[in-house]
Amino acid sequence: MDDTLRARWFDGRSGRARPVLLRLRSDGHGRCGLRLHPLDAAGSGPLELRHGQFEWPDTWEPARGLSTLTVDLRNHGSLQVDGADWQAALAACGVGASLVQRIQARWPWIIAALVAALLLAGAFARWGTPWAAAQLARHAPLSWELQLSREALAQLDARGALKPSRLPPERQAQLRADYTRLHQQVSAALQPDARYQPVFDLQFRSGMGPNALALPGGTLVLTDAMVELAKREGLGDDALMGVLAHETGHVLYRHGTRRLIELGLLNGAMAVAFGDVSGIVNTASTLLAGLAYSRSHEREADCFAIAFMQGVQRPLAPMADLLQAAERQMRGTRTSSRLGEWARTHPDTAQRVHRLKAGHVAGCSVR
Repeated sequence: MDDTLRARWFDGRSGRARPVLLRLRSDGHGRCGLRLHPLDAAGSGPLELRHGQFEWPDTWEPARGLSTLTVDLRNHGSLQVDGADWQAALAACGVGASLVQRIQARWPWIIAALVAALLLAGAFARWGTPWAAAQLARHAPLSWELQLSREALAQLDARGALKPSRLPPERQAQLRADYTRLHQQVSAALQPDARYQPVFDLQFRSGMGPNALALPGGTLVLTDAMVELAKREGLGDDALMGVLAHETGHVLYRHGTRRLIELGLLNGAMAVAFGDVSGIVNTASTLLAGLAYSRSHEREADCFAIAFMQGVQRPLAPMADLLQAAERQMRGTRTSSRLGEWARTHPDTAQRVHRLKAGHVAGCSVR
């Protein structure tokens, strides 16, 4: 049975509130309409509004200590009604509070909802974002990757973060020729996407410690310090080619592009939640952040390097020894540059060395 309650009606024609009787009527489909009966002598008759012709107040407000609710009647002004009476009339009409309204009325539920939201956000960042980035990276144009890498490398050079190589031109040519022969031997079976044909280009730079970087699209950067370290340790070019094979794996699996897309997705989420913060990230810093590959990316690149080097019958031990020597040097350098620390993309060197020398990485899917 429908409840009738008293309310004050501001009809928009005068500033005086008019006393009215209010009745909520069900249409039989879980929706309610309004019928007003003025109690004064102003001359207007009853007003009937169907569902959708007025704005519902937040039905949870009385539970938050508000005794009076306002019902927006749109072109017919507004009503002020007792919150408890409104709740009772709603219940009589067959309308209950929604889940959101019930949550907003109880602090434990609010806290539980916040915890659930944080867990969902964490799950999206941990699993959803990498999955989405992997799908989007498959459709990223190679021309975009190459342009991005050119711009980033130019910025790093212009800022002095990377400096021109001091290796003799003939030594650079020798290593480029060796690497060209190497990457041309990558079989279709080792390529995650045979349609993807990056443009491999080996660059040399100084200005940072022993390292190698893989930029999207196929640009590899090998530092003078890495070349000199291999020579000093007596490891030969097999060590350098092993390192470059690892970086080739990053390129073929599009790890750099995937990381950049992940950062873009996370920056977008941050901008939505906290305002536009993505504008402070420029091409160079974003690209370097993208080079901080996840452990799964590093394991995937190691899997590729192992399968590839074994396939072309080149040893893996020199690469492992070079990585170990680079780790020792980086730890022993107290004045290593911020860029050098930021761009180091190979965590857990001791474990990687063990796996490389064993010629196997657990969970490898590359053959």
